[in-house]
Formats: sequence, C-alpha cells, structure tokens
Amino acid sequence: MPEPAAAAGPVSGGGGSAGAPRPEGGSVSEPLSQAAERGSATAGRVRVSGPSVPPQGAGPEVPKVPAYLRPPPPADVWQRRGPQPPGVLVRLRAASPPVIGPGTLWSVLATGLLSALLLGDGLGPNLLMVAVPAALGAFFAARSAGRRLRPWTAVWALGGLALLALPALRDAGWPVFLAVASALALGSLALHGSRSWPGVLLGSLGLFPSVAGGVRWGWRGVRARADDSRGRVRTVVRTTAVAVVLLLVFGTLFASADAAFADLLGSLTPEVSIGDSPWRVLLFALGLLGSLAAAYSAAAPVRWDGITVRPGKARSRAEWALPLIVLNLLFAAFLTLQLVVLLGGYDKVLEETGLTPSEYARQGFWQLLWATLLTLLVIALALRWAPRGEPGDRALVRGVLGVLCVLTLVVVASALRRMDLYVDSFGLTRLRISVAAVELWLGVVLVLILAAGVFGARMLPRAVVVSAAAAVLGFGLISPDGLVAEQNVQRYRSDRTVDIEYLKGLSADAVPALNELPEPLRSCALEDFQRDLTSPDAPWYATSWGESRARDILEQHPAENHGTTCHDFGRDADQREADERDGREGDGRDGDGFDPY
Repeated sequence: MPEPAAAAGPVSGGGGSAGAPRPEGGSVSEPLSQAAERGSATAGRVRVSGPSVPPQGAGPEVPKVPAYLRPPPPADVWQRRGPQPPGVLVRLRAASPPVIGPGTLWSVLATGLLSALLLGDGLGPNLLMVAVPAALGAFFAARSAGRRLRPWTAVWALGGLALLALPALRDAGWPVFLAVASALALGSLALHGSRSWPGVLLGSLGLFPSVAGGVRWGWRGVRARADDSRGRVRTVVRTTAVAVVLLLVFGTLFASADAAFADLLGSLTPEVSIGDSPWRVLLFALGLLGSLAAAYSAAAPVRWDGITVRPGKARSRAEWALPLIVLNLLFAAFLTLQLVVLLGGYDKVLEETGLTPSEYARQGFWQLLWATLLTLLVIALALRWAPRGEPGDRALVRGVLGVLCVLTLVVVASALRRMDLYVDSFGLTRLRISVAAVELWLGVVLVLILAAGVFGARMLPRAVVVSAAAAVLGFGLISPDGLVAEQNVQRYRSDRTVDIEYLKGLSADAVPALNELPEPLRSCALEDFQRDLTSPDAPWYATSWGESRARDILEQHPAENHGTTCHDFGRDADQREADERDGREGDGRDGDGFDPY
C-alpha cells in the first residue's frame, strides 16, 4: 500500500513538515514572492485553495485608467517620419526608366568630350557637332523605354537642330543667342511631348528638373555595367590606349615630313593647353550633365500636360461682352483716324500737332506695340471668364473676340507703317529691326487666334510655338546686321548721310554691305574689322560663315589708312549727338538731327 501523504500545516511563513514531499509547483505554505522568483513557468502552476491572500504590505487596489484618458506619450524628435506624399514632378513623371544602355552611355560620353574640346573657343559649327551625339543619346534612351517617334517630336527635334545651325552661319551675337535659347526650348518639348498651354510653357524648361535624376540614373547604370563587364572594360581601355599612341607617333612623323599635312592636322586638331584646363573641365561637366538630363527626360518624361488650369467662373453676357464691345468701338475710332491720315491728311495732322514726321512715327510706335501686347492679355482673360454653356454664348465669344483681333491686326499694320517712316528719317538699327520683328510676330499670333476661333483651339499652343521658332530662325537667316548695314548704305546714296561710328560696331555680317561704301568711308567703316580678322584666334569649328566671308573680302580689298579723316567722321557724329541733346538742329533736314535710338 502506498504511504499516506502528510497533513498540510497551517499557512504561515515557515515550511511544511520536514518529512513531507514537495509538490512540483511548491507547497501552498510557501510565500508567493518566492514562487514568483522561481519563474513564470513554475509559478503558473501554483494552486491555492480558498480565498487569495494579498501579500503583506500591499496597498489598496488602484483602478486602471481608460486608454482615452491617458496623456499621449512624449514625441520622439529622432523618430523617422512616415511616407510623405509624392511631389508634383514625381506624380507627373512617367514610370522609372530602364537601366541606361550602352548606346546612351557612349553618346553621353562623346557629348562631354566634344564639349570640352570644341566649345572653349567660341560658337560656330561646333555647337551643332556637340548637339548631334546628345540627340542620339536621347533617341537611344527613348527607344529602350519603348517610346516611339511621333510627328510632333520630329518637328521639335528638327526645328531645334535647324536653330543650332545659325551660329555656323552668322557672326552677330544677339540672333545667335535667340537661336540657341529657342533650340533648347524646342529640344525640351521634343523630349516631353507637351500639347496644352501649361505643357508647352513648362515643357520648354523641362530639362532642369531632370539634371539630378539623370545623374543618379547614369551612375547606377555605370555601376551595374561595370560589375557585369569588367573584362570588356579593360579591353576597351587597352584598345583605346594603343590607338591613341599610334595616332600620336605616326601623326607626329607625318607632320614633320610635310608642312602642308602639318597645317591641315593643326587646323583640324583642337588646341588644348594646361592654362584653360579648369574651363575645359567645366565644359565637360556641363556637356555630361546636359546630355544625361536629355536622355533621362527621353526615357522618363515629365507629363506637363497633367497640370490643368480650371476655367474661371463664367460671367453673364452683359458683364462679359459689354466692356469688350466698348473696347472695339475705341479701336474702330482710332483706326478710322489712322485711315484718314494715310489717305491724305498726314500733312494736316503734322501741322496741327507741330510734330516732325520722325517724331510722329516715334511717338506712336511704342504705344501701338504695347496696345498689341495688352490686347493679347485681354483676349486671354476674356476667354477665361466668357460664357460657354450654350451655342449662343459661344457664338458671341467668337464674334466679339474676332472683331477685336481684326482691329488689332490693323493696329499692327499702323505700328509697322510708323516704324517704316521712322527708319526713312534716321536709318535702320538693331533695336528698330528687332521691335519691328516682334510686332510682326504678334500679328501672326493674332492670325492664329482667329484661325483657332474658326477651326478649334486644340492646335493653338503648338502653332504659337512653331511660329515663334520660325520667326527666330527667319530673323537669323536674313542676317539683321547685314540688313542694317545695307539699308544705311542705300540711305547714304540717296541723302548722303551715314553714321559710321554706329556701323563700325556691327558684326562681321555687315562687311559685305559696308564694302560698297565709297572711300574714305569704306576704309573708316572696315578698319576695325580688318584689325580683328587679320589674325584669327578661333579655329575652324568656332568660326562662322559670315566671319570667313568678311575675312576673304578684306584679304582681297584691304582697308586703307586715311589718318585723321576717320577720326573726323567720328567727331562729327558725336557733335550731332551733342546738338540733339542741346536741342539744336543737326543736319537741317527736319530739325531732328542725330537720334541715338
């Protein structure tokens, strides 16, 4: 028989009887604190019969505070923020581009090297030579991303390349600057493919947000391809090094053997010196960053068309149309007076106002130019708040704004007529031909707005950009400096007045026209050009066709030295300018004298 278990003693601080066996979980007479010390696994098996006895020294039970009444925990300033909403560019940009391909990498590298070697000596054909590999890199990146060449993309790309050809043709800096800026805008539009007004305006500046992303994209691609093709990279480096050594050795031998070959090799090879190394490094970085940004934009363009501008609250017909009808009446009254002047009342108007013909022309041109610009702003605001709910509302909008556009076209014609009168009095200058070209382009924009009212405004943003690019291209092709010089030479043949000091400040594009002046005016006008073009510093790739043609003319017919005669011409011009400032008559033609504008 099994031995009976010992009777349990009273619950106290001591242990049970000495001979009693200990249960696995401890006896009930053991203090609860010791049971807790043996671990949760052992203490969890303690069973106490009867009411629980609180430990000695314990206070009353404290009720628990609900969670919604507890104070919030202190904020942790070092805690990382949660995911932030994506920015505007992230939302508008297409999906992440694929890994940069080898064709894009080599094109980007070629762009950077050509920028460092060719762009440090000036602008000419070198700008187009640098743009070609950059365009190829963007084409390879777009093809790897699955983008196809669309008609408008081809229009923007070809237009940009045509504008970059102007530095190879013209020596004047101001049309070249306009052409380069317009080419960058068209190239950005070709990469992003925008069609709406926000897309066209912002898409022309779209390369700048892609610079940082393009650098990260290119660096990841280089690292990935370097890890996969270390052996091929070493092979390419060895092959390039051997080719360079062979070219240097045999090129030096052939150059020392034949002077003609040495001259040819020297004209074709870019001159690189240690002194301009920082400038070359900067050009390399700019070419690399620009080509990477272009390729990244081609692979993952920003969809600027996603930015929409909601139309304004439509106004009532009377509230919207009445001010524009009053404006149309004002335009009609002004143009009626202009028509009377053009038909025979010109002398009477001059007699009543006391103005000379040149003063009358100068006084009105700038005002009419500003009137044209403000009319375009009025049309844009009117379209924003015009009623458009019913067919009658849309017909009213077309009628009122169509009349305003037609009247503004007549204002443009009047402004151009005033400029023509002004040029007849004082001759053509850079500023006068520039503002006349701007006024003419504004007239083209008005014609496009009229066409949009008839055929729809879907193509209007792109049409305006095409007209602007065509205007810049045409402005450069007509050679504004050459046109200024030609007009002043013809004016000298008619009234024997010419401003030699102003003509001497034109570019080399004016040399063919100035070469037609009689002596000593010809030599006085060309002496500065001959001094600058006799010893050319720029290589062939940084020399424009206008500069080369001027150098050939001066080599065949050099300017003669007339001593102080040319100084007297300059002093006469300065004296006429001083007479104009003092209010005295200059040459006695109409009391206007010399006009610096």
